[in-house]
Amino acid sequence: MLVLLAGIFVVHIATVIMLFVSTIANVWMVGSSSTGTISTGLWLLCNKTCTQLPVSSQDEASLKAVQAFMILSIIFSVVALVMFIIQLFTLEKGKRFYMTGAVMLVCWMCILIAVSIYTARFTGTRVYSTNPHHGYCFILAWICFCFSFIIGILYLILRKK
Repeated sequence: MLVLLAGIFVVHIATVIMLFVSTIANVWMVGSSSTGTISTGLWLLCNKTCTQLPVSSQDEASLKAVQAFMILSIIFSVVALVMFIIQLFTLEKGKRFYMTGAVMLVCWMCILIAVSIYTARFTGTRVYSTNPHHGYCFILAWICFCFSFIIGILYLILRKK
């Protein structure tokens, strides 16, 4: 049981780190142009230098929603990690990790909403270049989506042991 808890703790920390990286870094879409590689993220458009991300008025609300839900997912993931540590040492066996699992599933839902909005609204249209494709931040966000779901379910299963 201790090895399982340690493994879940390590995956949870890795998920928090990957969420930070995918939200902060500006490599959600990547493409090439005559001047080099162009990448866009949730905040900036980077060519050789980074500038404010130009957004049309109809896409501004969608981009703000993606930014907000990614930040919320980080907050819920960190809260769930702190709750896991507190509940590990304070609650008795049958009552552990119920709230931690619920908060982690809320984190999972926030990631789902953010990445789904980004996929629907901005895939292929954000990079002002040829041959646009998804960058590592987009892929990390989907990996965090999977990890947060698995961790949330494991927390709910572990509450019985």
